[in-house]
Amino acid sequence: MHTPEALLDLQERAHRNLAALLDHCRELDAEQLNRELPGFGYPTVRLQLHHAIGAQEYWLGVLRGVVEVEDNDADFPAIDTLEAWRARVFASTEAYLRSVSAATLNTARPYLTWGGREKTMAPAHVILRTQTHLYHHQGQVLAMCRLLGRPAGGFDFPLT
Repeated sequence: MHTPEALLDLQERAHRNLAALLDHCRELDAEQLNRELPGFGYPTVRLQLHHAIGAQEYWLGVLRGVVEVEDNDADFPAIDTLEAWRARVFASTEAYLRSVSAATLNTARPYLTWGGREKTMAPAHVILRTQTHLYHHQGQVLAMCRLLGRPAGGFDFPLT
């Protein structure tokens, strides 16, 4: 059984890493941040970061009964705008987790997703997936940073 407290801890750790990655990406100039690199589903560092943050916001909306898919990547042209968005999504997820019971988190029920599709999911699994998804895209961004001549490391899950 997943508890709100455990999921809050995981989220805090994942977002601490994401905030550090965003800070590292401040070393990239606008051209590097937006340079298309072959072999990545989202071809730029900025789009990778936009997708990772936006996906968490989207899935949290699904859990709250609001399916929003209208975020525009052009609204987030720089690291500062992405960091501000990350902080808002973190706070919104934190508020959700502080307001929900363990029983609700662990009980699968139908939710409406994009296109009016219905999926049966346990909210805890949705929250866990958003956090693992952040690490997937963090790896993509770090690979892109290496290709751009700005390697970094040490952004994996903090143990303390």
